[in-house]
Amino acid sequence: MTETIKLMKAHKSVRRFKEQVIPQEDLTEILTAAQMASSWKNFQSYSVIVVRSQEKKDALYELVPQEAIRQSAVFLLFVGDLNRAEKGAQLHTDTFQPQGVEGLLISSVDAALAGQNALLAAESLGYGGVIIGLVRYKSEEVSELFNLPDYTYPVFGMALGLPNEEHEVKPRLPLNQVVFEEEYQEQTVDVIEAYDRVQADYAGARATTSWSQRLAEQFGQAEPSSTRKNLEQKKLL
Repeated sequence: MTETIKLMKAHKSVRRFKEQVIPQEDLTEILTAAQMASSWKNFQSYSVIVVRSQEKKDALYELVPQEAIRQSAVFLLFVGDLNRAEKGAQLHTDTFQPQGVEGLLISSVDAALAGQNALLAAESLGYGGVIIGLVRYKSEEVSELFNLPDYTYPVFGMALGLPNEEHEVKPRLPLNQVVFEEEYQEQTVDVIEAYDRVQADYAGARATTSWSQRLAEQFGQAEPSSTRKNLEQKKLL
C-alpha cells in the first residue's frame, strides 16, 4: 500500500481544532493541490473564498451554526462558478446559456474534486478538516455575505485546522455493495439494516439516529427552498 492510499484510507472528519494558524506557505500548497484536480474540459468552473477573520467566520456561524466554522484556523468556501465562463463566452458569442442541470453538474463536480484534493493535501500536512454542505441551506444569505455575483453559488464549505480531537475512521458500506461488475446490482433493504447496525456499533452512545433515519430526514421531504431560489436569482436555473 502506498503512502497516498494510506492517507486516503485514514480520512476522518475533524470538527474541533486547536488555536493555531495555518501558515501561508501551507495554505498555498493546499490550494495549489486543489487546483490540480481533474476538471471538465479544464474549465475550472469553481472558485474558493478563503476566510481567516474571526468576524467573518462568526457571521457565517450565525447563518450555519456549525462549531467547526468558528474554531477553524481557516474556512474555505467552494463556489460553483460560471461567471468566468460568461466572460470567456463573450469573446466569441452574444449568447450565454448556463441555465440547467448540466451547468450545475459541471461546476459542482469541479468544486467537489478540488475540495477533495484540498482536504487530502491538508491531511498530508498534519491538519484536519470537515466538509460543510449546510451552507447550501442558507444559499441566499451566504451568497450575500460573500458578495457572490451572477452565475455563482455556494456548493460547500471546508473548515481546516490542527485537530483537537481523535476518533476512529468511520466505517463505509462494504465495497461489494457500492461497486458492481458490468451492471448495476439493486440490493434489498437487508443491506441497509445491516449497515445501520455497523453504524450503531461505531457511534455507540453518541448515536441519536440511525443511518437510514438520516436518509429519511434528508430525502423524505421537499428540498430546502433557499438553494433553488438562489440559483434562479443567479441565472443558473
